[in-house]
Amino acid sequence: MPDMPAVVHYALEPGAVELRQVPVPAPGEGEVLLRVRAVGVCGSDVHQYHNTQSWPVEPPVVLGHEFAGTVEALGPGAAGFAEGDLVAAETAARVDPDSPLTRTGRYNLDPARQGFGYQVDGAMAAYVKVPARLLHRVPDGVPAEVAALTEPCCVAYQATVVNARVRPGDLVVVLGPGPIGLLCASLARLSGAGRVVLVGTAGDAARLRVGLSAGATHAVDASGEDVGALLAGLGDGLGADVVIDAAGVSASLASALAWVRPAGQVTKVGWGPEPFASSLDPLVAKAVTLQGSFSHTWAVWERVLAMLGGGQLDPRPCLSRVAGLADWRECFDGMREGTLVKAVLVPG
Repeated sequence: MPDMPAVVHYALEPGAVELRQVPVPAPGEGEVLLRVRAVGVCGSDVHQYHNTQSWPVEPPVVLGHEFAGTVEALGPGAAGFAEGDLVAAETAARVDPDSPLTRTGRYNLDPARQGFGYQVDGAMAAYVKVPARLLHRVPDGVPAEVAALTEPCCVAYQATVVNARVRPGDLVVVLGPGPIGLLCASLARLSGAGRVVLVGTAGDAARLRVGLSAGATHAVDASGEDVGALLAGLGDGLGADVVIDAAGVSASLASALAWVRPAGQVTKVGWGPEPFASSLDPLVAKAVTLQGSFSHTWAVWERVLAMLGGGQLDPRPCLSRVAGLADWRECFDGMREGTLVKAVLVPG
């Protein structure tokens, strides 16, 4: 095949991303070559564009870890799929098969894990090669641009359903109205939360409005409204049963600890490289359960795809723009500036 266009992160410096021609990959043992039908732009892609990431990156690398595609070719030993199948792919491109975590199904936490888009070439290209073990069939009726959002849906499911314990009637606070926060709000409502308070800042007005259509019962600009006073007027006034911190800063954890009720839960899914400069005394005084959440597993992907196929979960309120690969920069900038909630690129 001739070379293909790809969005490449080529150096560890700000702005070191460009559209390049790269060779089409050949699937190896146990791998499948996918023709990329849609690939989501993640906040992590934007961070890498500005060199503000807090995870290891090995350039040059093709960006893109949220994707769906059709099977183009099977490598040696790959089975279970046929040419033309529409599939979505998990992100753990490489794991240690002998790791105790991998053996117990928690390969998402394997220290040797390497992911698409930062250590392994991702899917912002016409084609991507993927280990067959990562593939999941997309249900009939789910378009590729929605299937490409399976990965952020799985991140939110892992945080809200697997790691947090939302019960019917709970008061849930979600910090950060980015795509993950919006999907956490949706899943909290699906889990039975009675009230979901989505919290953002002055630049989040459009995203907060989307949150109200995605499941939040309250959308609050914390720069202009007293969130603590609002929570004091809800339920028994002791605070949130569950706080899901999906903001991309470390300082938001202080707000989570202030707004959670005694014996409540805080699940942090948002990354932030800054030091945490606040006291952890509220964690002790309130006997709060603090839980981190990272990535997802095979079972979560199967559950989320079933929910997408059945219409129980619909991420389309978050989808602001579908564009060609050549428009990647506009999509990256729009997400950084907040004019786009979520963008999906369609190669070719």
